[in-house]
Amino acid sequence: MCGIVGYVGRKDVTSVILVGLEKLEYRGYDSAGIATLEKEGLRITKRSGRLKHLYALVNGRPSTARVGLGHTRWATHGAPTDSNAHPHMDCEQKIAVAHNGIIENFQELREELIARGHQFRSDTDSEVIPHLIEGYLREGKTLFEAVLATVQRLKGSFALVILAEQEPDKLIGVRKDSPLVVGVGDGEMFLASDIPAILSHTRKVIILGDEEIAVINREGYQIFNFEGIPVEREIREIPWSMEDAEKGPYPHFMLKEIHEQPRVVERILEQYIRNGEIQLLKDNNLRRLLLSKRRVVIQAAGTSLHAGMVGQYLLERLARIQTTVEFSSEFRYREPVLDPDTLIVAISQSGETADTLAGVRMAREQGLEVLSLVNVVDSSIARESDYVIYLHAGPEIGVASTKAYTAQLLTLTLLSLELGRLKGLLDEEVYRGYVQALFALPEQIREILAQEPFIRAVAEKYAQANNFMFLGRDLHYPTALEGALKLKEISYIHATGYAAGEMKHGPLALIDESWPVVVVNPRTAVWEKTLSNTMEIRARGGRVISVLTQGDRRGKDVSDEVFWIPGTEDYLTPILAIVPLQLLAYHVAVLRGCDVDKPRNLAKSVTVE
Repeated sequence: MCGIVGYVGRKDVTSVILVGLEKLEYRGYDSAGIATLEKEGLRITKRSGRLKHLYALVNGRPSTARVGLGHTRWATHGAPTDSNAHPHMDCEQKIAVAHNGIIENFQELREELIARGHQFRSDTDSEVIPHLIEGYLREGKTLFEAVLATVQRLKGSFALVILAEQEPDKLIGVRKDSPLVVGVGDGEMFLASDIPAILSHTRKVIILGDEEIAVINREGYQIFNFEGIPVEREIREIPWSMEDAEKGPYPHFMLKEIHEQPRVVERILEQYIRNGEIQLLKDNNLRRLLLSKRRVVIQAAGTSLHAGMVGQYLLERLARIQTTVEFSSEFRYREPVLDPDTLIVAISQSGETADTLAGVRMAREQGLEVLSLVNVVDSSIARESDYVIYLHAGPEIGVASTKAYTAQLLTLTLLSLELGRLKGLLDEEVYRGYVQALFALPEQIREILAQEPFIRAVAEKYAQANNFMFLGRDLHYPTALEGALKLKEISYIHATGYAAGEMKHGPLALIDESWPVVVVNPRTAVWEKTLSNTMEIRARGGRVISVLTQGDRRGKDVSDEVFWIPGTEDYLTPILAIVPLQLLAYHVAVLRGCDVDKPRNLAKSVTVE
């Protein structure tokens, strides 16, 4: 979840690394640090707090370095203090290491190293790494040999970038269960946790595989596995530009990404519909696999889990395949009953979510096929799955996912429609109606976005509320959960989502005039039932903000505020209904003075359990 940048080249090393860390600060912002190899030796500067504090320490300071590394931290072991900030060093302060991940056996390694006379300066799990390398260097090993011996001792997940005075012209990068990419430039090379950190310098990257080591210098790179055997890796050309990873005219990435959703939908439809035919399942083997399975288990986390819940409704109704949805963090621990007729579907924006990746591996170990829906090409989940469908949402920087959620919903809709048609469950007229409705979505989302001034005005009325409740039925129970999640994660307001029919079984006791209730109730088959729930809330003094289909007079009459969405097919309403809730959460958070793109205690890519 932390961010790492490494650079070898002729440019101002400090500037390259600091700008790279800016692009990775969404991965962690508890502290930051930089190591550069100057003429007089290794220089380490680190500071707790946001990256701007590190800038203040190094801004204008002269440097002779041509190699260096940097780190921005999301704290796991040890509080976010100056001493716990990365990079960490060995006893002689000649080795610097930046680490993303968790070393599970650090305590026993630490005790062993202390017994040998090593002195520690932090409370982190990461500090054992430079001390281990130091020990192997004392035995006469080269830096690469010392790193190779060190990684054999480590248990857990780790991406590492290592700099040592002993071999001053190179950096070593290591990947095990945490992302790391190599950037290939002209007379310069890069290491980074994510592509945006290096995109202003090069679009040529190598995605390191699991248990691989990259050795880079200005002239090039070599890649090895953990046995020290050289391996070949393809150089990829990144299809998006630096502008795609910039905020542009928007004050926050989250707002930019909310407004990118019409284009995301257009891009997905362009990618997966040809001549009016959905062609998500172009791979005949995947098509046969889906047609042969009797059960689907979707496992995901956070926002992706909510998308999976919508997918459950869609797959069961349109494709008539039994579907269950599991928290990835619980999936592999409860010993689920699985059989060869089960297909595991993993959903993850980053493709690196630790719990979801663990679920993929468990399924593969049991001999089950895995289909993944991910946004990041060549991510760990994509590589370790049997089949992958890419979301084509483009880079998502804001910690609170928005456009990736819409991409997940749309992809699951296409999958359900195509599978239902292949199974003969959708007649041609119904199928054509859905395809036509799909192409109306981008303009319909733009209509919703045009309501932003009104949504902001509503946010002003409720921004100081201490609690929110979100309600929905059927397809919109997940929408209610996602709306509540968006609000709580960026505004720090306690928000909870419920299935509307469950109100009478307890949650109704919470309702009074101080508790705003958001009711997601577009015109679908359960509209009348949810309308009755809305009336129950109003009868008890609750204030109601409703998401309704345009023209719904009865719904409007029992609501204090209304966010309108255009009419569409029932199964497409989740794609539209979430947009005003994203905007509501955004504007409430801004009005409360919260850091929308970097909410406290959270990071974008959860790569540790």
